[in-house]
Amino acid sequence: MSDAPLSYRAAGVDLDAAERHTANIAPMIHAGALGFAAALPLPAMRDGMLVACTDGVGTKLLLARELGRLDGLGQDLVAMCVNDLVCCGARPLGFLDYLAVARLDPEEAAGLVGSIAVACAASGLVLLGGETAEMPGLYAPGHFDLAGFACGVVERDAMLGAERVAVGDIVVGVGSSGLHSNGFSLVRALVAEHSLAADADLLLAPTRLYAGDVARLQQAEVVMHAIAHITGGGLPENLPRVMPAGLRPVLHVDSWRPGAAIDAVVATGRVSSEDAWRTFNMGLGLCVIAPQESVDRIIQLVDGAQVVGFIEAGEPGVRFV
Repeated sequence: MSDAPLSYRAAGVDLDAAERHTANIAPMIHAGALGFAAALPLPAMRDGMLVACTDGVGTKLLLARELGRLDGLGQDLVAMCVNDLVCCGARPLGFLDYLAVARLDPEEAAGLVGSIAVACAASGLVLLGGETAEMPGLYAPGHFDLAGFACGVVERDAMLGAERVAVGDIVVGVGSSGLHSNGFSLVRALVAEHSLAADADLLLAPTRLYAGDVARLQQAEVVMHAIAHITGGGLPENLPRVMPAGLRPVLHVDSWRPGAAIDAVVATGRVSSEDAWRTFNMGLGLCVIAPQESVDRIIQLVDGAQVVGFIEAGEPGVRFV
């Protein structure tokens, strides 16, 4: 063991790289960012509720690294958060990101943050700031993780949810852009055994941002009762989350197509039908539950929206017909 001083750089953390990264991303961050936190003015409200959520991209990060395609991950991160946020009818306000790396590459990190900023702007979110952590030893070389935190506001009496859902309501499904950001541990296993082609364009398509679609419906004063973001657990687990006791959704499984990415996974013959439905969105990234009189307007205003089912009295769960 040498008696020479041990530097932070020698231990694996490059403070110069961190300074370059901070300079690179400074123009992307909201002007309200303070020294140690960020501030954002709240809109005037009668009985406002602050809504917050957090999520990540999961093991899609690993496949993106393996296939050399990182450019869509910022949108994945924002979408996984903001798509949850708008399910209660909240108006998106601010976003924070957390990037943890084994070794900081300022240019690559700036690309990730830049893509987050673009997705935030498309979703009505202000990128307030975040944290970039260089942690050698905790992450394998070349590996990193992304997490996001979104907040918004909604008037208490305008919140969407299970208490509004009624028998006879219609389920309007909104198409997904592909696999979104769920099921990638299974997808990676299929790619590793060569059952599924490692097609980056097909498998890594960024998660669709639904905040603009929901905002358009709200601005048009379309009556909605509940919204479900179809993520991990698929339709069987996410739709019941917005159902009151004694009611359940009935879905017409032949009324929509899953899409090319999910078709490719199913075509491997290596995934059971039950696992596919409980792992992937099966082509519907969002489901809007609304009264019959709202259906035509939803279909007119939201690209890829179509009637896929209805609400009936029954035991908990989803009935597929």
